[in-house]
Amino acid sequence: MDVQLWRWSTAVQVLSALLIALFFLVLSRSTQRAELRVWVFAWCANFLAMSATMVYWLRAPQSDALLIAVRFPYVLFKATFVFLLIVGAMNFGRRPPTHRALVRMAVAIVLYSVIASLLAESIDMLGVLVGATIALTLGGMGLYMTVTRQPSCGWLAVGFAMRGGLGLAESAAHATRMVMGPDAMDGAVSIFVAMSSSFDAGAEWLIALGCVLTLYDTIGNELSRTNTDLEVTKEELRILSHRDPLTGVFNRRRLPDIMHDSRLTGATILFFDLDDFKDINDIHGHHVGDEALRRFARVLQSSFRPSDHVIRYAGDEFLVVGQGIEQVDVRERIGGVREALQRERTDGPPISFAVGEAYLPVGGDPEAAIRAADAAMYRRKGEAKRGA
Repeated sequence: MDVQLWRWSTAVQVLSALLIALFFLVLSRSTQRAELRVWVFAWCANFLAMSATMVYWLRAPQSDALLIAVRFPYVLFKATFVFLLIVGAMNFGRRPPTHRALVRMAVAIVLYSVIASLLAESIDMLGVLVGATIALTLGGMGLYMTVTRQPSCGWLAVGFAMRGGLGLAESAAHATRMVMGPDAMDGAVSIFVAMSSSFDAGAEWLIALGCVLTLYDTIGNELSRTNTDLEVTKEELRILSHRDPLTGVFNRRRLPDIMHDSRLTGATILFFDLDDFKDINDIHGHHVGDEALRRFARVLQSSFRPSDHVIRYAGDEFLVVGQGIEQVDVRERIGGVREALQRERTDGPPISFAVGEAYLPVGGDPEAAIRAADAAMYRRKGEAKRGA
């Protein structure tokens, strides 16, 4: 009866391992995730391990020679399965294993497989060694992921812990059979040992579910982070699109928002125009003209309040929009601009300007205020030429 149960239970786990391996193969091809390949190889290794076991139970359950022939591939593939499951979980964690660590673990697996195959002179001895190994590795990994709160690995930790618990129970059951003898054992223990593969299949489906949930939770988190990064980048690009690339002050695209806010509070608008800027470009070159614009923008920013808005309106024309700025303060700050331009020592030509001002009342027309400041600037520019 035990042999028949063992065959049936092993067949269940073989079929289960095959289905899971095929599922992960298809999932890997559809998601194109590099981390998933490790789990594909893991479930393939589990299928090979259980296939070796099935060969033994179908051919000659009492053959020592056949046991010797299948125990090394069984132990090797089972250990590889456990190893790759853990590596896959670590790849989704905070600290993926290094290449050197992977090589060391691979060497350890081969050595373990050789030693376990030599020591396991019976099925029960093999069950003790493999069960204890699974309990220590998967059970320990499940506990570690739970304690360290590995991201997206909650259900996977539960599956590891359950499989580790079954490994411990199976190791204890095989050890009891070794000490007491199969014939002296209670029937329940022998039935549990014979059916352990079917129990393992159930735990492995839970591990497979944990692997899938870890994958899609990770993808979801990555999409969320990507969306956040895109929103941040979009905002940065929006801000950059409102900046003049030459001077760094606001450009004309930003003006409607500034005037909308100013319309709610009232503001003074100053319209600046550089004198003879075309001559600077023609005589000294455009690079000198560009430097003159940058210099003038810096002086405007340093001469007015941080809350005042400096805008490059067009070419050599600049606007300053100051909310709540007094008339006396306006004249002082314009004088400060002239003094700062004179104080600055530079190899470039001197910079002078004309400026006109207008007041935007609460609820007023922003365009009308800008036109009024522009007209005032041209009147003063004409007065200066006539005075000269």
